[in-house]
Amino acid sequence: MKTQSPIVRRQSRQIMVGDVPVGGGAPISVQSMTNTDTCDVAATVAQVRAIAEAGADIVRVSVPSMDAAEAFRSIREQVEVPLVADIHFDHKIALKVAEYGVDCLRINPGNIGRDDKVRAVIDSARDKGIPLRIGVNAGSLGKDLQRKYGEPNAQALVESAMRHVDILDKFDYPEFKVSVKASEVFMAVEAYRLLAGKIEQPLHLGITEAGGLRGGTVKSAVGLGMLLMEGIGDTIRISLAADPVEEVKVGFDILKSLHLRTNGINFIACPSCSRQNFDVIGTMNALEQRLEDVRTPMDVAVIGCIVNGPGEAREADVGLTGASPSNLVYIAGEPDHKVSNEDFVDHLEQVIRERAASLEAARARAEEDLITRSST
Repeated sequence: MKTQSPIVRRQSRQIMVGDVPVGGGAPISVQSMTNTDTCDVAATVAQVRAIAEAGADIVRVSVPSMDAAEAFRSIREQVEVPLVADIHFDHKIALKVAEYGVDCLRINPGNIGRDDKVRAVIDSARDKGIPLRIGVNAGSLGKDLQRKYGEPNAQALVESAMRHVDILDKFDYPEFKVSVKASEVFMAVEAYRLLAGKIEQPLHLGITEAGGLRGGTVKSAVGLGMLLMEGIGDTIRISLAADPVEEVKVGFDILKSLHLRTNGINFIACPSCSRQNFDVIGTMNALEQRLEDVRTPMDVAVIGCIVNGPGEAREADVGLTGASPSNLVYIAGEPDHKVSNEDFVDHLEQVIRERAASLEAARARAEEDLITRSST
């Protein structure tokens, strides 16, 4: 079921985080953040690689000390994915990781202190082509803003963000993105809506401290879904008290549901009922686990009976419709063959992988044809 997204995205300035474009119509990037001790280089490298293997475009690493900055140097040397260094207050750490090849600095200029310190960071970023990220959180607003507004709200978040933006404007450095995160969905959504009309820079979306895997996923899907539907957002991070790999999966699932990104298999599956001719839930659990490595964009329909099964299967790259005595497998929208319940999960995995390989080969041929035509 190949559907173009009807969403008209906000026009924003494009920045480059390593080789990943953010904003300016580029695909919405998905990122996550390590939760290891950065000074434990081996553990952090392993987690960065796991996050990248899950499909993340960008990975953020906290760098709270000069020791962590030295560790960052080793981490940078061992991974290829673009890295963002998360830094607070100490401009010397920012200068050090800039020297070591960071791809983006998450550092709020207003928190650095004197103008000469801010200028040193900006001069280094300008010289090395490193963008910045302004990150405002409802839980860490300045005391004067807390007194002014009484409690965190969208207006306070935006005012805080604009103070940092004004500093970068003063130093004529437009290469940055901004986030205004809150754990309260309506506050975050309103803040992003307000900010979207004030600046041209890309927006980094997130519902901060969203919760555990289930609750945080729901909260993030609701909040980010509202904004993305309005065309707001250029890169996203799902903040879960869970394995960072899960953040990446949820991020892509949100984007896939809105037809904004494709990454791997889009499963269409019925919730199952007494009409099912095979164990739909068990089959889906097995297929999702087995096929996590498949990055080919494709639709797979797993429907337990013949009521909705044929209609869904005809729209999918691979479809399974439960029937008696044998289930029916569709490939490319056409009935292809029957399969019994015995070992059919193994069989279906093989069919899906073969279809993915076929789609990848067709895409490669199309790219070769395009190159050939453009060179003649």
